[in-house]
Amino acid sequence: MSALAVYAVHPDTSPKVFPYESVLKHIPWAAGGDVRYHITIHKPYREWAKWPGKGELYKGTEPHGALLTTYVNETALGSITKGKGMEDGSIIVKENYDTNKKLTAVTVMYKVKDYNPSGNDWFWAKYDDKFNILDEGKVNACIGCHGKVKDNDYIYTGKVTGK
Repeated sequence: MSALAVYAVHPDTSPKVFPYESVLKHIPWAAGGDVRYHITIHKPYREWAKWPGKGELYKGTEPHGALLTTYVNETALGSITKGKGMEDGSIIVKENYDTNKKLTAVTVMYKVKDYNPSGNDWFWAKYDDKFNILDEGKVNACIGCHGKVKDNDYIYTGKVTGK
């Protein structure tokens, strides 16, 4: 019996090699364009659950905006209910609104295995209201601020760990 292993190599992350299964499962690369495609076309985030206990346009804080709406994919939702931190593949999408309820930006946290161990493997992205990429990757401003709650897996929105 013989086996064939197929891998995909992403040009932005070479020489890292990713199992082809991630491509088949439609898991986005840790890249702003791939994440944007995933959350707007492949699996539209507005069809996801909202963060448990949070509705639309709840009170926010800077730098995100006066009002927020936070969506989570199935992996993130399951992780929240388990209370052991966010599992790899968790995606959190936060719509950032001003006081006039105008969308100003969309910020994303995406947990990618082995992406950034010192930052708990979070990939960060910020898009404008038209989904143009404003920032992406290992964003120091995001890591610095969210690092203040690293015991809660870098999450401010709600409790995700037993700590």
